[in-house]
Amino acid sequence: MKKVCCYLITGICLIFLLAPFKLSAQTAKWDTISRAKYYTEKLSKFKSDPISEQDFVFLGNSITAGANWPTLLDLPVAKNRGISGDITFGVLDRLSEIIEANPRKIFILIGINDISKGIPDSLILRNYKRMISRIQKGSKSKIYFNTLLPVNYPGDKQRDRNEHITALNKEIRKLKSKRVTIIDLYPHFIDAENRLRGNLSSDGLHLNAIGYQEWANLLKAGNYLK
Repeated sequence: MKKVCCYLITGICLIFLLAPFKLSAQTAKWDTISRAKYYTEKLSKFKSDPISEQDFVFLGNSITAGANWPTLLDLPVAKNRGISGDITFGVLDRLSEIIEANPRKIFILIGINDISKGIPDSLILRNYKRMISRIQKGSKSKIYFNTLLPVNYPGDKQRDRNEHITALNKEIRKLKSKRVTIIDLYPHFIDAENRLRGNLSSDGLHLNAIGYQEWANLLKAGNYLK
C-alpha cells in the first residue's frame, strides 16, 4: 500500500512539474520571429531612399506596399514603407529608422498578417501601443493610425478573420489622442455582409486600383494630407 501511495505521489508531482512545459508548448503557436521573404532586401532599398522631416511615411504590409503613394495622392513627399507579409513585430524592428528621420506624418496600417499567423489580439494591440509610444518619445511626427480593412474569404475563414478585425478595430479607435489621429477605413470598405467589397479587390485581401482610389479619396476628404 505504501508503494502504491508513493507511486501516486510521485506521479502527481511529475504532472505539476511538467504542466508549465505543456502549457508553454500549447500557447506558443504563433510565429513572431520570422520576417517577410523580401524583408532584408526591402530594408536595403529603403536606405537608398531616405526619409526627410517633410515626408509623409506610409508604414505597413503588402496593402500599403501595393500603392504608388506619390502618384496616387499627388504628393511628392509621400514615402512608401510597406513590406509584403510584414507583421507588427516586423514594423517594430524597423521603426527606429523612421523615428530618427522625424518625418512630418506617419500613416500606419498593419495587423492582418498577425491575425493570419494566429498572433493573439492582445499582443497585436500591445504592439500598436508600443509603436505609438516609441514614435511619440523619439520624434515630433504626427501619427495616423488606420483601422484594419475587412477581408472577403469563404466560410469559416471569413468569420474568424472578421471577429479579430472587428475586435482590433474597436481597440484601435480608442488609441485616439492629441498626437494620434484615427482614420477609420473599415466602414468605407465593407459590403452589406461586412466583407471587403468585391469591386475593391481581386483576391479578397489586397486592394485593386479602385480600392486604392477609395483610400486616397478618404485621405483627401479628411484633410489628412495638409
